[in-house]
Amino acid sequence: MSSRVNRSWIVAVLLLGLGSLMQAQARELPDFTGLVEDASDAVVNISTTQKIKTGRMNLPEGIEIPDLPEGSPFGDLFKHFFGEQGQGGGDMPQEREAKSLGSGFIISEDGYILTNFHVVKDAEEIVVRLEDRRELKATVIGSDERSDIALLKIKADHLPVAKIGKSKDLKVGEWVLAIGSPFGFDRSATAGIVSAKGRALPRENYVPFIQTDVAINPGNSGGPLFNLDGEVVGVNSQIYSRTGGYMGLSFSIPIEVAMDVAGQLKEHGKVSRGWLGVLIQDVTLDLAQSFGMSKPQGALVAKVLPDSPAAAADFQVGDIVVAFNGKDIARSSSLPPVVGSTPVGKKVPVKVIRGGRSQTLWVTLGELPDQDETVATAEPAQTTSDNRLNINVTDLTAQQRKEADVEGGILVESVGEGAAADAGVRTGDVILRIDNKAVSSVDDFKQLLDKLPQGKSVAILVQRRGGPIFLALKVPEAG
Repeated sequence: MSSRVNRSWIVAVLLLGLGSLMQAQARELPDFTGLVEDASDAVVNISTTQKIKTGRMNLPEGIEIPDLPEGSPFGDLFKHFFGEQGQGGGDMPQEREAKSLGSGFIISEDGYILTNFHVVKDAEEIVVRLEDRRELKATVIGSDERSDIALLKIKADHLPVAKIGKSKDLKVGEWVLAIGSPFGFDRSATAGIVSAKGRALPRENYVPFIQTDVAINPGNSGGPLFNLDGEVVGVNSQIYSRTGGYMGLSFSIPIEVAMDVAGQLKEHGKVSRGWLGVLIQDVTLDLAQSFGMSKPQGALVAKVLPDSPAAAADFQVGDIVVAFNGKDIARSSSLPPVVGSTPVGKKVPVKVIRGGRSQTLWVTLGELPDQDETVATAEPAQTTSDNRLNINVTDLTAQQRKEADVEGGILVESVGEGAAADAGVRTGDVILRIDNKAVSSVDDFKQLLDKLPQGKSVAILVQRRGGPIFLALKVPEAG
């Protein structure tokens, strides 16, 4: 009897302790009610209308729609695909209206609004719906595709304004809240945590995105991301999704980037960014060892563009940028945003590792062009098979160099099992450098291979699909 009482007492104590623990955890979770009440007035719904031209397919020459009975379903089918065809054919392009929804937030009492570029892209009409149910037409002051930011203006005064914070003060794991219009549901609030900072996304090199697990869906784009102080720290921009809906990964543009772009759009109508003129990649552990570094860090220069600020400042292929204008560069993705946010024409120090030693280069930044440019030149051919690496290589013809957009290099014709294959060298690659020394011919290649340190890793630079990439090659022992 007493043992049964003791067990009951122990269970009761455990349940009491568990209940207290859950209550303590519940008390630690943030209460967003005050934040939503204070901040949602400055959040707006944005609806746009675009006119999309829809062409019709023409029938082949000499073919006409057959004479079908009135009301025949086949007649409607022909007209749907090929339009009304007269004698001699031809048809008029059709137009249809497409509507889309997004979000935004007010940054000034006189009606300036921030949203995403993709929300208002190609819009014929933009309507902003305010918290008080007013619907006002907006004009685009300016937009910037690279940062996905657009600045709008509505004719109104004494509007509620969002408080602007600092995304740089965010910490991974910190609570954040988004307010927007997912699927058109106005002022929907969703919360989560900061998952990562400084994320680089494909084709988005100049924005160090904030990654969160806040639920973001179509219609949230352009809306604000708040910290617990009710300050905007980001502009919700993208989701990672295989289905078109939220899957746990959301990306926001840091508010500092968005406000800088908005300021330039308001003042100049366009955005100018600093330009260095290099193609870069990450430094892996193997590449770090091949460059004589104790740990992987920085941005590895795979190409210096001709007539660029970097070329004028004597940057070289194989340099590793570890600091730019006093800011440490931990990864290659850290460099473009820092360069882009530096004023055009400013002369800044850049710390690089070259040949295992640190040195500082001074570069005067140019303005980022609409499209990066590159090089070309030429000569004839000989072929060789190298048994140490088990690859076949050949000299490039003048035409091949022009098409590959390279000045030197040799073409990899085949790759067998061995060190080159293990390093990731592929058939069709153009080898440009080995152990930080330029390769301009098969003869160069042979001489350089004979001098490589056996059993150690060296860097090999190849051109692949129009872009340069460094690989780490473990030199085999002589057999």
